[in-house]
Amino acid sequence: MANDETPRPRIRLDQPRAPRRRLLPEYDPEAFGRLSERIARFLGTGRFIVWMTVIIIAWVLWNIFAPGDLRFDQYPFIFLTLMLSLQASYAAPLILLAQNRQDDRDRVNLEQDRKQNERSIADTEYLSREVAALRIGLGEVATRDWIRSELQDLLKELEEQRRSVPEGEVFPAERERPRDVDDR
Repeated sequence: MANDETPRPRIRLDQPRAPRRRLLPEYDPEAFGRLSERIARFLGTGRFIVWMTVIIIAWVLWNIFAPGDLRFDQYPFIFLTLMLSLQASYAAPLILLAQNRQDDRDRVNLEQDRKQNERSIADTEYLSREVAALRIGLGEVATRDWIRSELQDLLKELEEQRRSVPEGEVFPAERERPRDVDDR
């Protein structure tokens, strides 16, 4: 009896399986989401409200003033109520779907902003450390004010030397001066 059973076909792992037949039609969720956003965007406009108002007024006026055999929805307007309910039952989930997609986009944008802020903070801290290092380094470098004060001191010394030289002497350096020990 064990030999009467047919062996199962071997499944090859190096090849993809054949697609299964599905009972429900397939659809692209991204395309459906974009369509729902377009519909939700239209439902939130003044144009939609104006068109909806015009259609309802025309519906009511037609079913009140048209000849009896051309009226399709008598006074309690049950069919109009059904159509508005149907429109609302489709509009609400589409609007919710569009809001969920917007929330997802906002979440991604928020995460990107958070990462950008972290990078900006790291860059700012790095630049702050660099500026602090430059300030420490500048403590050892001559600044404009220090150079100005040194030049003013030299100018005063030159003025004093010029005053101390007699009028007729052109080259005061040729005068005999006591030599420093280190001069050669």
